[in-house]
Amino acid sequence: MSLQLIDEILVGDQQLSHLADDALMLLKQLIATPSFSGEEDNTADWIQAFIENRDMSTHRLRNNIWAFNKYYDPQKPTILLNSHHDTVKPNEGYTRDPYLPEERDGKLYGLGSNDAGGCLVSLLAVFRYFYNSPNLCYNLCFAATAEEENTGENGLKAVLPLLGHIDFAIVGEPTQMQLATAEMGCMVLDCTAHGTAGHAARNEGDNALYKAMADIQWFSSFHFPKRSGFMGDIKMTVTEIKAGIQHNIVPSECHFTVDVRLNDCYNVGEVLAIIKNHTISDVFARPGIVKPSCIDQIHPLVRAGIALGRKTYLSPTSSDQGWLDVPSLKMGPGDSARSHMANEYIFVDEIKEGVNIYTNLLKNMVYCLIHNPENNVC
Repeated sequence: MSLQLIDEILVGDQQLSHLADDALMLLKQLIATPSFSGEEDNTADWIQAFIENRDMSTHRLRNNIWAFNKYYDPQKPTILLNSHHDTVKPNEGYTRDPYLPEERDGKLYGLGSNDAGGCLVSLLAVFRYFYNSPNLCYNLCFAATAEEENTGENGLKAVLPLLGHIDFAIVGEPTQMQLATAEMGCMVLDCTAHGTAGHAARNEGDNALYKAMADIQWFSSFHFPKRSGFMGDIKMTVTEIKAGIQHNIVPSECHFTVDVRLNDCYNVGEVLAIIKNHTISDVFARPGIVKPSCIDQIHPLVRAGIALGRKTYLSPTSSDQGWLDVPSLKMGPGDSARSHMANEYIFVDEIKEGVNIYTNLLKNMVYCLIHNPENNVC
């Protein structure tokens, strides 16, 4: 690859403004189209049509859409650009129509605008920017996937075997365009404490609620012995509880749910074994456990981001990054604090900034090959 080619890519910067405007148009359509996890067929249709109407071919499995750059070369490394187009359901605190994409005071309101529509359309804009470049030192695969919010089996996990060899990935989640170089894993536990029903007035029965309370107290106070130097402690939080059928009957069962955030010191089996050894309730892990992930600070992708003034940090939330077995970086426009909030929004300028920073991140990878041709990672 010549430096002249690099100059030609840099000259293309004037395209970015148009691509960002086009991305914003798509985002508004996605906001206006309900896409709860497992019910994303309509947004998948919009994304597929958007890509194909711009002369790019797509592939589809259920509600997942993906595409490769025009000059895909299996001899080159491949970067996955991934984000999701499903959303949670709007919470009761909304005072705006969650499906009305409304711009006001520089903000675009709407369900999924921040998590993770802004990331998805920005990554797609960047994919379009590089799509026709004939001599990239890497391939690009853009994937808009489903069922991220419910950790479903029919999202990125189902698509990965069809994408071919992936060398590393950028996962689009709202990080204020900083570099989440690690994230905690996530496991959800359904727990049941058992007792014996009886009449509350006669001190009969064995109260399952009290047994559950003992276990809940343990979950709230236990600290795992091993502490990750980067991820910190495993975090366990009881988030739901249900027991009893009426006021004068001692409950024979109490059901509660525990959210467990995993670090890199224990595998899932070890964590479950410790929990079961310290509790009397029946404990079952739900399917779809997301493992913790981490990318080396010296990875070329991280170095390229740091060169752009981006900061690295540990993300406490989990994402589709947990399905990947390759180095991955979580990064995107928007703010994680706005995810799932009432009257969700993203700043329009955040999308423009995202398109620019993503583009320059990948350009830095091009420079990496020019100046370090022996580095086959980039």
